[in-house]
Amino acid sequence: MKTGNPEKPLLHNNYVRNKVQRLRIKFRRGEELKYISHLDLMRLWQRVLNRAGIRLAYSEGFNPHPRMSLAAPLALGVTSEAELMDIFLAKWSSPHSFTAAVERQLPRGIEILQTYNTALTLPSLQSQVTFAEYSVEVKTDENRAEVETALKSLLDVDSLPWQHQRDTGPRHYDLRKLIDDLWLIEWHPGYASICMKLRCDSNGSGRPEQVAAALGFKSYPESIHRTALILKTK
Repeated sequence: MKTGNPEKPLLHNNYVRNKVQRLRIKFRRGEELKYISHLDLMRLWQRVLNRAGIRLAYSEGFNPHPRMSLAAPLALGVTSEAELMDIFLAKWSSPHSFTAAVERQLPRGIEILQTYNTALTLPSLQSQVTFAEYSVEVKTDENRAEVETALKSLLDVDSLPWQHQRDTGPRHYDLRKLIDDLWLIEWHPGYASICMKLRCDSNGSGRPEQVAAALGFKSYPESIHRTALILKTK
């Protein structure tokens, strides 16, 4: 009587969970998906990758999960052209073949901009992020010179005590420490577009709508678009 090899399933599981390749994907997230949560976005990506036939590596333990990580998840209502995601594969794939297979499964609102290999030994993607840049459109009654003065004045202060109301209660912090740079992109009567380079690391993340409020703009930004994620160089 044939008994089979009891080691085969175990070897297969170990192979699936073993990380043989780490791909970094840069993608655009548009208007169609700007109101879905981080968790829903990760579920969407997992379904897309499964349909594309991509063999993901899995974590160890009693509840294995796909090895996928997103850098600095977006707040609801924010679009982006600079999203970064690392995925670990159990079967090697060229970046070109990966992109070709996955693009056919993507819904409207997500576009892959770049796919490339990155070292398995690098720290987590989230830990590598230092700054995020945003293009923020606001309504304003001020002229160009007044807007530029407001930007300079905020950059000139040493500290800016701030309070943010959360579900767990108020959070107090120094908003100025989260702002690296501000500059005016464009101005028209009644409208201004501002670039904000904000800190985004384990010590805190700047929120564009709060910076806009600190600048004196009375209404919530008309749009917030992330234009870059800046990673550590070493």
